[in-house]
Amino acid sequence: MSAGKSTYASKAVLDCWLRGVGLTAPAAVYVGLFTVAPSDAGGGTEVVGNGYVRRPASFPAPTDESPSTTSNAFDILFPVQTPAGYGEIVAAGVFDALSSGHLLYWNTCDPKTYAEGDQVKIAAGGLVVSED
Repeated sequence: MSAGKSTYASKAVLDCWLRGVGLTAPAAVYVGLFTVAPSDAGGGTEVVGNGYVRRPASFPAPTDESPSTTSNAFDILFPVQTPAGYGEIVAAGVFDALSSGHLLYWNTCDPKTYAEGDQVKIAAGGLVVSED
C-alpha cells in the first residue's frame, strides 16, 4: 500500500512554518475515489458520473507516535451506484472542497470493482492519513 501527502499540502505547511505565510484550514474535507491512483503531485483519475459525489469526512486529533497518523472518525458511504457503476477503485483521496479544490492526502486500497447497486463504504478507521 502506498500513501502520500500532496505537493500542495506539503508546500502549504512549509510556507506556513518557514516563511510565515498564513495557512487557512478548509471548512470541511471530502473523500474522493480514484480508478487510477494519484501521486503526491496530483493527477490520477477520480470517479465521475453514475451517481458519484465526494463525501464529507471528519478526522480526530492525530496520534503522538512517529509518524503521527489519524483516520476517518465515521463510516464514509458513497451513493448507491447507477447502471454503469464506478469501475475498479484503487485509491481514495482527501480534498479541501466538494468539487475541484486541492488534493491534500491520498492512499491506495486493494483494487475492487463496483457495479450497479453496489455502495462503496470506507469503514470508520479505514482511511489512514499519515504525516509522512
